[in-house]
Amino acid sequence: MIVKTLLAAIVAGLIAGVFMTAAQEMRVVPLILHAEKYEGEAPSADHPATQEPAAVDHDQHSSLSDTSAVGALLSTFSPVTPAYAHEHAGEHEEGGIMFGMSRFSGTLLANLVTGAGFSLLLAGVSLVIGYPITLANGALWGAFGWLAIHLLPAIGLPPELPGFPAADLGDRQVWWAATVLLSAVGLYLLALRRELVAKIAGLALIAAPQFYGAPQPLDISSNVPAVLGAEFAVAALATTLAFWLVLGVVSGFINDRFVNAR
Repeated sequence: MIVKTLLAAIVAGLIAGVFMTAAQEMRVVPLILHAEKYEGEAPSADHPATQEPAAVDHDQHSSLSDTSAVGALLSTFSPVTPAYAHEHAGEHEEGGIMFGMSRFSGTLLANLVTGAGFSLLLAGVSLVIGYPITLANGALWGAFGWLAIHLLPAIGLPPELPGFPAADLGDRQVWWAATVLLSAVGLYLLALRRELVAKIAGLALIAAPQFYGAPQPLDISSNVPAVLGAEFAVAALATTLAFWLVLGVVSGFINDRFVNAR
């Protein structure tokens, strides 16, 4: 039973990963390509933010050139996944971003791995709490996954475009991980526990990281237009919502059709 559930989760995750790649190619990737024109630049008095000014030091600006073992691991599960990765400056479009693969191939591979990982996580949670994922409640499971992993953390740390100001990578990862954990427990208490005390505790857990506050950069100047950043945040959250809904519904269908079939 457990093996069937986990295998079904992997299949559902791969399907959702393919869907996510297509959605990103339509909505997210064009915004990243646009923003990359501004990366490595900084606004100055002689060059408005809508133009491309001279390059200056930008250690405080977000870039996937930030590398560390922890960063590479947590970036897979953060709102800005490797699917949103942009190529380092100086790389040619045909050079690729990972093992010599093209941007699209790297995005697809990252989404397949991420989709399978999220799906296994969802299946594991359902087994632990004894609340199976079905076709009837699959969309609800997906919505809660999106709330805990994407929307609630995005209140403090919205999805970032290349070149946008960002606080220290380690600080952001710690705050994001704590927010996801507290939000997941809070949503569980709100949705599945009937006690009033449990529901109040759930609200408190969800609100706690927001009251504490996400780490913010010291320098908030950026050459990337604010409207572009806003469009990216909306597009990223919309595509991840679609991903989670597809993941939940497909997981429920597979479970009903193959895992729980009599």
